[in-house]
Amino acid sequence: MGHGGNVIEELMADHREMDELFARIEAQPVGHPQRRELADVLTAELVRHSMAEEMHLYPAVREHVPHGGAMADKELAEHTEVERMLKDLEALHPDDPQFNDITAKLKFKVASHVREEEHDLFPKLAESCSAEKLDELGQLVRLSKETAPTRPHPLLPHSPPLEKLIAPGAGLVDRIRDLLSGRRTTE
Repeated sequence: MGHGGNVIEELMADHREMDELFARIEAQPVGHPQRRELADVLTAELVRHSMAEEMHLYPAVREHVPHGGAMADKELAEHTEVERMLKDLEALHPDDPQFNDITAKLKFKVASHVREEEHDLFPKLAESCSAEKLDELGQLVRLSKETAPTRPHPLLPHSPPLEKLIAPGAGLVDRIRDLLSGRRTTE
């Protein structure tokens, strides 16, 4: 499943990429430096994906899905938890025992979140929105990922409109830091 299409197709493509990154991290021997590199790529993907959902998906869920506000609030709380885990993981060397623990907990939390979205939230959104609206949201998600942060920022606001104002600036700072440090954020 490639990128493009409506918001559901776009986000599901991200989900499959994250599954693959978790599998690649697990396939590396404990302590191997590539685990750190892959964790950095995974972190950047998760942060970009989460930011896009927070900026575009969850507001649409609130607006179009019956009882969408409660669903969006639950998803946002899960994003905050994942972002804290990513922040903890960011500071660890791959031979630190906590690296494996946090990676395993993160994989479980992300898999649970993905299941909820794909089996509950996405079908409800598809029922509640026109094909045109879903396509528009897909384009907005793709565009926002281009300027989104690549590092976890658990203290930044996680809901529009503040997020839409702050995220591009944080993304620019993150990209400069990544460039200067040599940190990989894509494959």
